[in-house]
Amino acid sequence: MKKTILFILFLTIQQTIFAQKNQYADFIKTWNFIKYYHPDLAGRKMDADSIFLMNVEKVHEKESFNEIIKLLTQNLDARFSSAPIVDTQKDVLSVNQNFDWFRKNKKISPENKTLLNNIYQYRFDYGLLPEGKSVNDEKKYVFPKEENLPLKYRLLAMAKIQGIIDYLFPHKYLMDKNFDSYFNILLDEAVKSTTRKDFEMVLAKAVSQFQDSHALNFYSQLNYKNEILFNLSYYAPFDFEIVDNHLLVTHQIFPEICNQAHIQVGDKITEINGKRIDQIIKEKSNLISVSNHQKLLYVLSIYEYNLMWPDKLPTKKLTVQSDSGKFSTEIPFINATNKAQVSIISDYINNKNRKKSNHHLINKDIAYFRIDQTLDFINNVDDDKMDLKMDSILQDASHKKAIVFDMREYPDWGGFIFHYVYKYFSPVENYFHKYYGPDLKNIGTYYLVDPKKQNYPEIKDKTMHPYLGKVFILVNPETRSASEWYSMSLQKIFPKSITIGQQTSGADGDLVKINLPGDYVLQFTGNGIFYPDNTQTQKIGIRINELIKYTDRDILDGRDLEFERVLNSIK
Repeated sequence: MKKTILFILFLTIQQTIFAQKNQYADFIKTWNFIKYYHPDLAGRKMDADSIFLMNVEKVHEKESFNEIIKLLTQNLDARFSSAPIVDTQKDVLSVNQNFDWFRKNKKISPENKTLLNNIYQYRFDYGLLPEGKSVNDEKKYVFPKEENLPLKYRLLAMAKIQGIIDYLFPHKYLMDKNFDSYFNILLDEAVKSTTRKDFEMVLAKAVSQFQDSHALNFYSQLNYKNEILFNLSYYAPFDFEIVDNHLLVTHQIFPEICNQAHIQVGDKITEINGKRIDQIIKEKSNLISVSNHQKLLYVLSIYEYNLMWPDKLPTKKLTVQSDSGKFSTEIPFINATNKAQVSIISDYINNKNRKKSNHHLINKDIAYFRIDQTLDFINNVDDDKMDLKMDSILQDASHKKAIVFDMREYPDWGGFIFHYVYKYFSPVENYFHKYYGPDLKNIGTYYLVDPKKQNYPEIKDKTMHPYLGKVFILVNPETRSASEWYSMSLQKIFPKSITIGQQTSGADGDLVKINLPGDYVLQFTGNGIFYPDNTQTQKIGIRINELIKYTDRDILDGRDLEFERVLNSIK
C-alpha cells in the first residue's frame, strides 16, 4: 500500500512538472509573438523583457493558454492607430513563418485568435526604428560566473533562443523537424537546473540545434566548458586527425610518453576509454553548432581546441589499430599546469601554424592567390596608386597558364575579389547568388535583395580582360562565410573554373550577434544565400566540381592533393 501511494505521488509530481513545462512553452511562444509584432513592444514603447520578467513567475500549472495570452496582452494597446501592413515584396522566403500554434489550437478562444491575428495584421514596421536601433538589439544581463541564473532569467534566455529561431534565423526550415518538441524538453531541463553548469549544458544543447557554423564559438563562452564539452586541463601527447571513424596519429609531440604507450605515427585510435570514436563525435555534435558533418570533423581535429576527448581524466585508455595489429594501451595526458610541457605544446602549435601560413603553390606558370594573404599586395602602397598596383598584379596573372584562388582560409581583404578581380576579369553583370535579407515589414520572412546592391561594385567605364587559361578554386571546411561568398563570385566570374577540395563550412551569409542573459552572445547566420537557380548553400556549402578525399597515407605524407591536381593539369 505504501509503495502504491509513493508511486501515485511520483506520478502526480511528474504530471505537475510536465504541465508547468507546457505553460512556460505557451508563455514563451506568445511572448515572442507579441515582442516581434506588437507595435508597443516592437516599437520600443514598452520593454518586452520587463513584461516577461514581471509575468513569467505568475505562470502556474493550471493556467490555460487563454489566461496566458490575457496575462501578456492585458496592458497592450488593442486599438491600432496605423493602417494594416501591406507587404509588397514579391520574392519572399516565408517557409519559417507558421502560426498554426494559435490559429489551429483548439485551446485558444476565437477572441484570442482574433486578437493575435490583429496584432500580426497591424504589426510593427522595423524600418521605422530610429537610426542606430535594430531588431537584433537585446539587453545585457550579467551574473557572477560561478552563480546560476535565477529561474526567470534562465527562462528569458531560453525564450530569446526560441525567438531567434522563429523570427531571426532564416534557416529554421533546415533544422530538425522535431526541434519544438526538443526545445520543450530543454525548457524543462532549464527549469530544473540547480547550478550554472547545469544551465550551460542546456544552452549548449539548444545552440547546437542551429546546425550553423556561425554559432560555433558559443561553446567558448561557457564558464564550465571544461566540464561540459572538452578537456582543458589535459592535452594529448600526440597530434591527430579524424579520418572516418578513427583518430589518425600524425605526430608525437612527446615521443617518450607515446613510445612508452606504444603509440606511433600512423596508428589509428578507434576507442577512447571504452567509447567508439563515432559515439564521441555524435555526443559532441549535440553540444556544438556546425553546419555539416565534414565541418564537425575538421573542428574536432584541431589540436589546440582540445574538443575531441570525452572526459577530463588525466589518463586515457585507448584502443589502437596499428600495422602490427590491434591493442589497448593507457597513456597519460599533459597537465596544463605543467609550464615546461605546455611550452613544448605551444612551440609545436606555433611551428605547425607557421608552416601552414608559409604553405604556397609556387610555379612559374601559375598565378597563386591565397585568400588570407591578399592584403600584403597593398601594404605601403599609397591610395592613389592602389589601382595601378592591383591592375599590374592581375595583368601578370592573366599571362599565366593557370590562376589558383586558394580559399581554404578566411579573407583578410574583401576588396581583392569583390572589387579588383571583378574589375579586371568580369563582365559588368556578375549575378552569382540570390541574397535574402530580413523583411522589416514582416519579420520572420526574408526578401530577395536587389542583386545590384550585393553582387558587384559600380565601376565607371569598366573594361573586361578575358582569361583563356585554367582557373582553380580550392576549398575545404575552413572555407567559411565570406570565403564561401567570394568563391561563388569567382565561379561566376570564371564560368569554366574548377572548384576542388572538400565540403565547405556551409555558413555563407552575414553574421548576426544577439545578447543572452548571463553575458553570452549568440552568433548565427542572419540571411539566406542561394545560387541563382535556388540551390541551397546553408549547411551544404558551395558547389564543388571535384571532391578530393585524403587517405591516411596522404595525410601522413603531408600531401596537398589540390596542389597536385593543379600541377598535373598544366603539364
